[in-house]
Amino acid sequence: MTGRSSLTIVLAAGEGTRMRSSLPKVLHPVAGQPLIAHVLAAVPRESAVAVVVGPDHDAVAAAARRANPQAGIFVQDERRGTAHAVLAARAAITKKYDDILIVFGDTPLISPATLERLREPLGDGAALAVLGFRAADPTGYGRLIVNDEQLVAIREEADASAAERAVTLCNAGVMAFSGAHALAMLERIGNANAKGEFYLTDAVEIARAMGLSCVVRETGEDEVRGINTKAQLAEAEAVMQRRLRRAALESGVTLIAPETVHLCADTAFGADVTVEPYVVFGPGVSVGAGAVIHSFSHVSEATIGAGASVGPFARLRPGTRLGEGARIGNFVETKAAEIAAGAKVNHLTYIGDAEVGAGANIGAGTITCNYDGFLKHRTVIGAGAFIGSNSALVAPLRIGAGAYIGSGSVITRDVPDDALALERAPQTVKDGWAVKFRALMARRKGK
Repeated sequence: MTGRSSLTIVLAAGEGTRMRSSLPKVLHPVAGQPLIAHVLAAVPRESAVAVVVGPDHDAVAAAARRANPQAGIFVQDERRGTAHAVLAARAAITKKYDDILIVFGDTPLISPATLERLREPLGDGAALAVLGFRAADPTGYGRLIVNDEQLVAIREEADASAAERAVTLCNAGVMAFSGAHALAMLERIGNANAKGEFYLTDAVEIARAMGLSCVVRETGEDEVRGINTKAQLAEAEAVMQRRLRRAALESGVTLIAPETVHLCADTAFGADVTVEPYVVFGPGVSVGAGAVIHSFSHVSEATIGAGASVGPFARLRPGTRLGEGARIGNFVETKAAEIAAGAKVNHLTYIGDAEVGAGANIGAGTITCNYDGFLKHRTVIGAGAFIGSNSALVAPLRIGAGAYIGSGSVITRDVPDDALALERAPQTVKDGWAVKFRALMARRKGK
């Protein structure tokens, strides 16, 4: 709705005690991001944002600001209902926006398109638009009572007649108010109920009494799932994963067994990426064009270059950056590692706090010894270097370009370009020793 100013008020004050968690409800993650971050990502781009939090919920405020640095934070000191929470943002409401959207911080599946559709009737003169959905089982939901395309009331199930209980159009809680009437309508929700609380649902009958138009816009039930339990959190995760997989497939990613791949909301894929079964992507992952992620790999906060190969059974931890065509093989772990184009780390290896130059080859069983018990230290391996199997590289350490490290070495000093470094005790061979040893052991065993 270009040309109309908008304010979105996100209500994030609910505790969600049924989550059985010390973590505030809206900070529980779905697809690697807090619930409230998903909601803030869905609000209209041009909208000003006001987030209403409960007292002492600094962590919620911080998460909201991370998701939307321009968001205003307002505190609802007492929990006295949804209308009371909205009026905690009175200072934002009085700035005379054309539209005011009310959304909830625990509905991570709401889409930008749905919120835009909800605003549309306001441009045509409606004072209030309410989001509804057709529930497969409407038990427990407030019903939207519609007469001649006008919303007449929101009837809570306990107050509904038998005919009203038969209605399957349910209240999603999300509303859009005309800015010209919003404050007057909200302030009239001034007669608290028996619990001393003020509810947004009363706005419909107040608007009707003021002679204003109220309408409903519908969406699917999945979009308006609220999260109050860990079971509902898992259900929302499943829905989000289906969405993300579908989007990846439609963008050209090959997911060989889509239902086994776990994605995050910010996972980014280039063209022609292939992901084999049972791969987990944590937050902050970017995969370049043509890369292949083999089965049972776990990747988090990492950048994978074009044409790179990862796994199977690889773990890329935060700070890993793979160059074009780099190879990370089975049972390899990396952390804070820059692995340049064409480098190979193929087997049973740990590369942490390190730089590996272009075309270098890291042998099986190599470890960068990056931690001395107090501090982390860095290892730099030059382009084209060859690190023999079962080597320990004790940081801080620099291995020159084209250098060779002999297998089984513990390297503690810098190695120049094109040099050979090895650290082994001299090999001793005693001919016939094994025959004598076996005879001795047989005699001892026979005693």
